Amino acid sequence: MTDCRACGGRIEAGFRFCPWCATPLRRKLVEFFAAVEAEHGQALRVSRYVDEGHVRFSVWDERGRAQAALSTPEGEADRLASFLGVAAVRPDDAPTLVGV
Repeated sequence: MTDCRACGGRIEAGFRFCPWCATPLRRKLVEFFAAVEAEHGQALRVSRYVDEGHVRFSVWDERGRAQAALSTPEGEADRLASFLGVAAVRPDDAPTLVGV
């Protein structure tokens, strides 16, 4: 069990939100990216876990199920962003947080 960072209530491990105040227990940013036409129906889902300090990549099929996944530390995600030629957005700068 852990304590809620907002209200201090005790929370069991399986909860995604505090049962006492509804605060999300972890924050993440999620974005889906479409595949090329030959892989129609599949997608790449990228999740940045704000509090945990890692980024997770997962490949989803046309049925909406993850087929493979891999997590990398923030530094590797920054390196990937650099490789793609874009500026990395840090979690502190992100406009929208999704509690899951």
